[in-house]
Amino acid sequence: MTDQPYEGGHSQPYEGYDPYRQQNPHQSQSQSQAWPGRGGYDQTGYDQTGYDAQQHTQQWQGQTWETQTHTAVPAAPPADATAYLPAHAYEPAAAPAAHAPAAQHAPAEESAAGTAYGPATLAGNARVTDAQRARAEGRSPIIEPGMQPALLTALLGLLLSGAAALGTYALVVPLVVLQAVTAAGWFRLNGMWPARQGIALAFAGALTADAALLVTGRAHAPAAILGSLGVWVLLALVLQLRSQADPDERMYGLMATVASTALSVIATGYLGADPHAVTVGAAAVAVALLARALPMPTAVSVIVSLLAAAGAGIAVGNMTGLGAKGALLGAAAAVCALIGHRAASYDYPSRFVHFTAGVALPLSAAAPVVWVLGRALG
Repeated sequence: MTDQPYEGGHSQPYEGYDPYRQQNPHQSQSQSQAWPGRGGYDQTGYDQTGYDAQQHTQQWQGQTWETQTHTAVPAAPPADATAYLPAHAYEPAAAPAAHAPAAQHAPAEESAAGTAYGPATLAGNARVTDAQRARAEGRSPIIEPGMQPALLTALLGLLLSGAAALGTYALVVPLVVLQAVTAAGWFRLNGMWPARQGIALAFAGALTADAALLVTGRAHAPAAILGSLGVWVLLALVLQLRSQADPDERMYGLMATVASTALSVIATGYLGADPHAVTVGAAAVAVALLARALPMPTAVSVIVSLLAAAGAGIAVGNMTGLGAKGALLGAAAAVCALIGHRAASYDYPSRFVHFTAGVALPLSAAAPVVWVLGRALG
């Protein structure tokens, strides 16, 4: 409503409603006299009464909190309205020019993530993953584990290498540690934590494969490994069919369990391989991961790590009787180890992932090559 004069045929201005204003006695008297007019209603009195009612109704709707009887409440300043946001959340849009790529890529990230996460914003969003923010800002979503996990991988690889030279039962101890870390790391890498049932199932499958191979011997290593893997995949399928979760969640859990079980059981290949091949291959993986963690460009780092693994294969091969054949075994084991290293680097994993999957996957992925080439070269 406005304070302009009312243009409906009356010359009186439109005034605010005041309940304490004294009414004009002459007006009241004229209205009371006009009320019982001819035939019960006088035309003039009816018009005046309707006009007053209209005036009061319009005043009540238009200026409920800004009449003369109430104190005007000023609007909250912009700073108070956004006090709960960080200071940079309501700065002028022209200032943060460096974040324009994040704003352009935010709708694409929102559609890719579905309803689980919101878009990356300048003010920050707790529901945005680090990988989404990296993609929105034009950065790579790959973060390599670094030197500390590489040192742990090298330590575990050297333990495998030395234990293989001591004997089969000595090799079981570091192998069981490798299998346990592999099972836990794969579930955490897939964002499923805690997943005690799946981790326990994968680890139990690995222990079963170890026991079966120790009972049957190296000559029956393929049957022991593949048989244990088949039984545990079937068991995982039965357990997931009995789950009460929705179909998508059950399928996701089944695939994670099968993959974790397969990687843990495949690591049993170190028990079935020739001891000299295990010594050479595990040492080559240790050297390759250390070289890969050095601060160099990715392409250069990969080449250096493969050359270092081949050199380590030759050096350890001369001590075990493989000789120059150790170079081929070391380089092949390093290729598989780098693939596992890449898998553990994907999608901004947490520090726990780097110290589980980042440590175990390179060694577990190299086990089949060590077994195959060990038999071929031996």
